[in-house]
Amino acid sequence: MVVEDASGAALAGAQIADTAGKPLARSDGEGRASFACAVPCPVRISAPGFAPQSLSLTSTTTIRLQPSASAQEITVTAYRAPLGELESPASTRQLTPSALRSTAAVTLDGKMRQLPGVELFRRSSSLVANPTSQGVSLRGLGSTSASRTLVTEDDVPLNDPLGGWIHWNEIPELAIREIEVVRGGASDLYGSSAIGGVISVIPAQPTASAAELTSSYGAEGTFDEDMLAQTAHGPWGLLGAAGVLGTDGYIQEAPTQRGPVDQPSNVHSQNALVEADRQRGRLRLLARTSAFNEWRHNGTPYQVNGTRLLRYATGGDWKSAGNAAIDLRLYGSDERYRQTFSSISNLPTPADPACTYRCGETPTKYSFVPINELGAAAHWSQPLGAGLLLLAGADARDIRVWDEEQSFTGSGTTDLHDHQRDSGAYAEAMWVHRAWTLTAAGRMDWFQNYDGREFQWTGSAWTPSATQPPQFGQRLFDPRLGVARKLGEHWALTASGFRAFRAPTPDELYRSTEVGNELTKPNPSLLSERATGWETGLAAQHSWGTVRASYFLTQVNRPITALTIDPSSSPILLMRENLGQIESRGVSLDYELAPRGWLAVDGGYQYAHAVVSRGSQDLGNWIPEVARNMAALNLRGFRPRLGTLALESRISGRMYDDDANDFLLHGYFRIDAYGAHDFGSRFQIFAAGENLTDRAIEVSKTPTTTLAQGRVARIGIGLRFGEAGK
Repeated sequence: MVVEDASGAALAGAQIADTAGKPLARSDGEGRASFACAVPCPVRISAPGFAPQSLSLTSTTTIRLQPSASAQEITVTAYRAPLGELESPASTRQLTPSALRSTAAVTLDGKMRQLPGVELFRRSSSLVANPTSQGVSLRGLGSTSASRTLVTEDDVPLNDPLGGWIHWNEIPELAIREIEVVRGGASDLYGSSAIGGVISVIPAQPTASAAELTSSYGAEGTFDEDMLAQTAHGPWGLLGAAGVLGTDGYIQEAPTQRGPVDQPSNVHSQNALVEADRQRGRLRLLARTSAFNEWRHNGTPYQVNGTRLLRYATGGDWKSAGNAAIDLRLYGSDERYRQTFSSISNLPTPADPACTYRCGETPTKYSFVPINELGAAAHWSQPLGAGLLLLAGADARDIRVWDEEQSFTGSGTTDLHDHQRDSGAYAEAMWVHRAWTLTAAGRMDWFQNYDGREFQWTGSAWTPSATQPPQFGQRLFDPRLGVARKLGEHWALTASGFRAFRAPTPDELYRSTEVGNELTKPNPSLLSERATGWETGLAAQHSWGTVRASYFLTQVNRPITALTIDPSSSPILLMRENLGQIESRGVSLDYELAPRGWLAVDGGYQYAHAVVSRGSQDLGNWIPEVARNMAALNLRGFRPRLGTLALESRISGRMYDDDANDFLLHGYFRIDAYGAHDFGSRFQIFAAGENLTDRAIEVSKTPTTTLAQGRVARIGIGLRFGEAGK
């Protein structure tokens, strides 16, 4: 079949699904799609910005989709149920397959920055950033190493069990179908870490017999190789994907502040994923396993770290004739994390007796951390009549950490064991009546930190340390209410209020971490963060697109913060503490427009007044690493004869790098570009450029200045085989 828009132009990326919602195929750059189906074949064809069509196919045909008043069909992750933009009280954005593929950035965190208000703990890319600085910030809430945002893949949490950070290069690029982002607290359904929101990675599923390969190379020795192969035979489907990513990197220290000790920061990683599923009537069973290996140099000869991570998941999805649904996931992971620490000296060395700045380094510590994780998640939904939907579910996540540390500064070797468990149950009711949509949800969590033990090596035997890790438990209740009121066909008013929480990670409780010239001490007395927030907004949908404006307010009590203890020491000494309260309030604007059939425009703006609002420390100071003003504008055009051209721009205001607000990071403007051209249906060539104006973007100043990546370019090819290339 061929899918076209109203003008007769080929429509790429249209999804063809069966009546149960299972994807069958997607149209290629020429609008063509091929799949196996018995005649008559009932299907549903949908594409962003177009009204879906349902029909029964009896032969090869051409389908024309008409522009829709709904610019995009959105599944609102926070409610675990499909809701249109005008019916959803939540602020939701989606990165479609075309947006993910036609992006200059080579890493997933770089692709996420298309959305305004999405930021890592620091401005640097995961190509060069230490893993402990890769937390996610939404709604201006900031982060430390741990994210105040939950990242999931198919109901499996991806936040690292040790420190809450994200391994952005873990999932093969071609194995990601799309990404949904929900801003605002969602602990009522997802539990810990969903204070700022939820980022849901939706994986590709085997729907055809096809293969795809992409390969690119660019400046700074950056290479990215990805492949995906899938096959579907009767009820069985099998998908395999793998990728290799690496870069020689660059020296992050500003040129005027470099010393002999500074070297390029870089990463070399490999990933792989295999998934098998079986569709039998209304039941789908699946099994998935993935592996990830990463090695990083963090800017000096001795500062390195490595991660080996194995994940596995299985489960099933069932949907009844009456649209009741049950989803079950059982998952686990096994991780090995290694990191070395050092101190930087300004004293001359025998090799460079004239040196006066950043002359050498002294190893201070080696850490090896095995981590085991087990979890389960189940949720059920049942429509009752035409307007009422009930949901309920439960989940549990069990984490065991062994931290083996060898200190070279006199404290010897220690071995610490920690055990954390978070179990929760939730329920939600959703009522739709005429122009009204009402939702009410609540969740009870039982968080435990227990079975902690610490031993020291005395030279002949392991002996218990004088101070043992504390054991504690907390019970937390998180409700949420939401309402949406449609005003006519194209407008809606929305409002929601919530409570949420984030439990301290083992890293925050027991491990010292060092990034650059900052040494952060743990605090075993930390309690969970508690957030209360609300937002209200106005949404509009027309044939030309969707616009949504919101006002938000979130207050986090007992926020876990890296508090500066000694700013004059080297390294600068910080300690994790529960402060009194932080507050982020502001406005956001999001838009997704289609002014022409061949042109898509999206982006937005966020203003966040994020400060310490209560307590004896840092009162009135800005939350570190949060800009008050941030905006994004993305243009994406496609013509079958010419190809794809995308321009992505981002502007960020000034921010502070520390809690004391002593180190100011200036604002910046950045623009990226991506272009691709198809030669037939099987071969593509593409080129990408990042930071085209070569702007010097400040990443940190504690106290030395580090910079983000300058202007880089890469070129690559793509190959498609089988049904994907037809």
